[in-house]
Amino acid sequence: MTPHDLVREHTIYSCVMGSRAFGLATEDSDTDRRGVFVAPSPLFWRFDKPPTHVEGPADEQFSWELERFLGLALRANPNVLECLHSPLVEHVDDTGRELLSLRDAFLSREAHGTFVRYAAGQRKKLDADVRQHGAPRWKHAMHLLRLLASCRDLLRTGELTLDVGTDRDRLLEVRRGEVPWPRVEAWMARLAAEADEATDRSPLPAEPDRARIEDFLARTRRSSALEAAALTS
Repeated sequence: MTPHDLVREHTIYSCVMGSRAFGLATEDSDTDRRGVFVAPSPLFWRFDKPPTHVEGPADEQFSWELERFLGLALRANPNVLECLHSPLVEHVDDTGRELLSLRDAFLSREAHGTFVRYAAGQRKKLDADVRQHGAPRWKHAMHLLRLLASCRDLLRTGELTLDVGTDRDRLLEVRRGEVPWPRVEAWMARLAAEADEATDRSPLPAEPDRARIEDFLARTRRSSALEAAALTS
């Protein structure tokens, strides 16, 4: 079974991400697809394990194997958490619906540190662009602002919302390079400070519910093994 076969035949959840999910799409926006597949349990009983992720088979498509996806989500990886909360779901089966029902189990105040570290890495790249070229990559600046606002609102409300809502026009102005870089820097600093301030009063738990998520993984693996045994009996 090829990696692309795993995606075609064993995907439990897939969605559209990127600008279309964030409410920031323009006429030239790509359609980024993300998904989760469950490799059949017998594939793990070999020396060569199934892939943890697969690119394709379609353009702009990327999928994670379930265990890798859950591990990243437990560590509050921004890209994975946002995938779980996309408003643009393209495919979901019964196992995928159970995965979506666990969204709250992944959310915790640990998201603050993870989002902030990710944002800091992106900010270094923007600063390097400014030093080398006199301006940042404006699309990346827009998405960093969106990420910081998303982090702040998650900590304030306990809910992760992807659509930027009323900030759309302001963010698209940044993308077009219509906002001076010092103003963008000030906006980033304000959002980061507001996220810091929201952490201590956040309704989110201190840690994700690892036991609940691990139980889901074990039951999914067991079900896959039993299905494979039934097919060979």
